Amino acid sequence: MNRIILILLISMLAFAACKIKAPYFQKIETLPQNAWKYNNKLTFKFDITDTTADYQPYFLIQHTQSYQYNNVWVWMYIKMPGDSIIKKERVDVELADPTGKWYGRGMGEIYEQRMPIKLSDTLKFNKPGSYQISLEQNMRINPLPEIIHVGLRVEKVPRQF
Repeated sequence: MNRIILILLISMLAFAACKIKAPYFQKIETLPQNAWKYNNKLTFKFDITDTTADYQPYFLIQHTQSYQYNNVWVWMYIKMPGDSIIKKERVDVELADPTGKWYGRGMGEIYEQRMPIKLSDTLKFNKPGSYQISLEQNMRINPLPEIIHVGLRVEKVPRQF
């Protein structure tokens, strides 16, 4: 009997340790011909109901090892619930360290990254309702080659007391 309880306890602990935090929202778009064109503005819509929580948005990107830059500049368009004005902010997303080593994880020639979006107080999910965030590449080259997927992820962040 004690052996069964011990096995159940170990199984429950192992299951709890393997639990992966699910995103509040996540959507990924595939880019045609693995290139991100200026006119390909990606739009993501989601609802926020719990305004007492904090949220962290992430930029998701999958690119090849042949991507020539260590970052990507992105125009971010943010429409808050009830607002008719769309806020616009230019965001620099670093993809590699100064030595050129890619952040994120790679498999073969493909790298996948989830980078926190650092914004200037523009984006606070403090109103209930529908949010719309659009992403547009703002590099000097069009189309931007070697980009396979781009997406947005929003995670609920536990409050620190």
